[in-house]
Amino acid sequence: MSDAKTISPTARKGRVLFASLIGTTIEFYDFYIYATAAVLVFPRLFFPGADPTTAMLSSFATFSIAFFARPVGALAFGHFGDRVGRKATLVAALMTMGVSTVAIGLLPTHASVGIIAPLLLALCRFGQGLGLGGEWGGAVLLATENAPPGKKAWFGMFPQLGAPIGFILSTGAFIVLTSTLSEAQFEAWGWRLPFLASAVLVFVGLWVRLKITETPEFQKAVDRNERVKAPAVTLFAHHKMALFLGTFSGVTTFTLFYLMTVFALGWATTGMGLARGDVLPVQLIGVLFFAAFIPVTALLADKYGQVKVLIASSVGIGLFGALFAPLFDAGLTGLLIFFALGFGLMGCTYGPIGAAMARPFPTTVRYTGASMAFNLAGIVGASLAPYLATWLARNYGLAAVGGYLALSAVVTILALWGMGRVSPETEL
Repeated sequence: MSDAKTISPTARKGRVLFASLIGTTIEFYDFYIYATAAVLVFPRLFFPGADPTTAMLSSFATFSIAFFARPVGALAFGHFGDRVGRKATLVAALMTMGVSTVAIGLLPTHASVGIIAPLLLALCRFGQGLGLGGEWGGAVLLATENAPPGKKAWFGMFPQLGAPIGFILSTGAFIVLTSTLSEAQFEAWGWRLPFLASAVLVFVGLWVRLKITETPEFQKAVDRNERVKAPAVTLFAHHKMALFLGTFSGVTTFTLFYLMTVFALGWATTGMGLARGDVLPVQLIGVLFFAAFIPVTALLADKYGQVKVLIASSVGIGLFGALFAPLFDAGLTGLLIFFALGFGLMGCTYGPIGAAMARPFPTTVRYTGASMAFNLAGIVGASLAPYLATWLARNYGLAAVGGYLALSAVVTILALWGMGRVSPETEL
């Protein structure tokens, strides 16, 4: 039964889906513990000597580095994913992300090595982005290229579930630490534990991924000698419109998520003076809505079409922008409703988007194309979102942050409308 060739097709598909899920869970766990630490501890430990807002903005600047590293990872890992195979590339991406995350847990702080500390932090953050840039596209393809007809969105939502699960694990870890350790203990060494614990998760992920086989669609491309020598060159030469539309179709997904996580946590604990021990559990409840709506909208996308479901979800996000300030300012009860609505809408857009971004690209450049679209969307939609939202809130109030979110929804709706008008061969 350990031989992948002897197990039943159902068991093999189950193994593939679990491998796509466990990998993205680990990757997003690693990514989110950085996001949480960027709010809770990095401003004081790596950027001391500045006022709280400036330190927070500096911490958010290192947070954004990963988004600019992700397209580099998409090109590098995408090349090998389209040339060598999905399986081997996914293993390498997971290793890159894992090593970078564990290294953050071992870094000296500014008090020990001065300016070298934030530079090392930025380097490790770049490594995180590099690994995640190659992870997402491969995980989605691992699932969708094994999917039966009419089940692309359903299979493609399994790696998407790694996002809320990874967030729950990371936030849960910080909740436990902040409730069991004193402030001094947490700041001295407690914050390092979630980063170091990532080593165990990476080992589990590698063990699972080494047991899977190559996807049938990629294997057919190999058998037919269809692979191209330079997938990135082919992508930019012949699939520019698919890349452009795919990028902007994901802008709202990223903007909403990082407003709901990094910005919301930072503003609630600094701008509103709420205790992080009160905000983190409320945020965690919201993530349950995120997880719940991913499979729901994946099923709807397979039935009614990916573009239609994504447009409806984006309209909902735009309307949510008008509620941003009233709910955020209504205390913990309003904050709970805020997180439930925002994360629920996040699940609505996140369920179908994996299959939607992968489908317009042919097998020979699909790893590179889907990865680039997803990660370029991250740059446009999220890399500066916490920074810009904090600046808008400080200078113009939370209503301006809601307007920023609504504007991103309009951009995404226009891109999705363009996707719906592409040729039948690439119709989503």
